[in-house]
Amino acid sequence: MLIVMKRGYTEEELQEVVREIEKVGYRPHVSRGVETTLVGAIGRGPTPELMEHFRALPGVAEVIPISKPWKLASLEVQPFPTVLEFPTGKTGGGHVLVAAGPCGVESREQTLRAAHYVKAHGAHMLRGGAFKPRTSPYAFQGLGLEGLKILAEAKRETGLPIVTEVLSPEQVELVAEYADVLQIGARNAQNFPLLQAVGEAGKPVLLKRGMSMTLEEFLMSAEYILSRGNMRVILVERGIRTFEKATRFTLDVAAVPVLKSWTHLPVWIDPSHPAGKRDWVIPLALAGLAAGADGLIVETHPEPEKALSDAAQQLHEHEFAELMDKVRRLVAALDKTLAAPVLG
Repeated sequence: MLIVMKRGYTEEELQEVVREIEKVGYRPHVSRGVETTLVGAIGRGPTPELMEHFRALPGVAEVIPISKPWKLASLEVQPFPTVLEFPTGKTGGGHVLVAAGPCGVESREQTLRAAHYVKAHGAHMLRGGAFKPRTSPYAFQGLGLEGLKILAEAKRETGLPIVTEVLSPEQVELVAEYADVLQIGARNAQNFPLLQAVGEAGKPVLLKRGMSMTLEEFLMSAEYILSRGNMRVILVERGIRTFEKATRFTLDVAAVPVLKSWTHLPVWIDPSHPAGKRDWVIPLALAGLAAGADGLIVETHPEPEKALSDAAQQLHEHEFAELMDKVRRLVAALDKTLAAPVLG
């Protein structure tokens, strides 16, 4: 249920509401807006008697049932956008960030080279997989710990925060030592123990939509993370599996405005995986931003033809530079804010 505080409530009245929520076994979530303060009481469906109990508390204006199954992700609990802030910029609420880098960390030279040019062209985060989930057990699986150390070196040299994927609950502690953002890939979007583990890790989480997930299922996966006390979640639309074979996946651009109407969490687009071919990455990225996305995560490689994974969809440096030039112009036309390039 959602508890709306009266104008002019006192801090003691708010704390009494929070104590009462905890007393009945619910979890409180306080959302302070410019004009209204809301307190979400997260738990089982409330009885009419329980709602009446909270209506009678001092400082309470109204008590409303939360209609969505995703409680903490819902706009009903937090009616204004969540804005996540990193050393290189913000995302959400009209702020746009771009994360870019190779699909996988293959070598020190390859990763550092990519890190320096994505920074030079205006990216705000470095992406790269130290651990790679692959369909084939014989395919390149990443460099593991060595890859994490290479990413850490790239961060020291460029100042770019690192986003990298974690594959299992057992890896969370290790990856969190190196990563600024923990990525949950499409294959693990309903790995509930992993979602709970990253929720407890205290790092921002970039959650990709599963290739066969509905948007409701996607938000329920986010709820697993939020319910562990971690409200710093970025949702990423990365394409779903349909009957169409021309592209690797079908980018659900409509997911962006739908999600933005349901949740306060930032929504990004991954244009690389649905494209499957570098020629189509830029148009899909721009389509996602035009639909309202708060950021992009893009694959680019110094020598894509030599890449050990996703070679066909990774942008050359000049193509990434072209993308960033178009992103800057589009974001300005949309009256949004693209974080400034990272200096130094």
